[in-house]
Amino acid sequence: MSKVKTFRVTGEVRKPMQFEPMRFSKEIAAAKREHAVEKIFAEMGSRHRAKRNQIEIFKVEELEEEASV
Repeated sequence: MSKVKTFRVTGEVRKPMQFEPMRFSKEIAAAKREHAVEKIFAEMGSRHRAKRNQIEIFKVEELEEEASV
């Protein structure tokens, strides 16, 4: 079984009717970096009604265990 890690994902959501993009930085628990990105796409798409091509991921970094507690 995979160990669950904490990732900080930073990016922005660009919607056509908004003047400025919504920037975000979110901590996600996932087994792999790719899973964290998929969770961000699902959550931001659900919460803000954004398509995947409107969500841009800038950085995905793994947090140390002490910092995530």
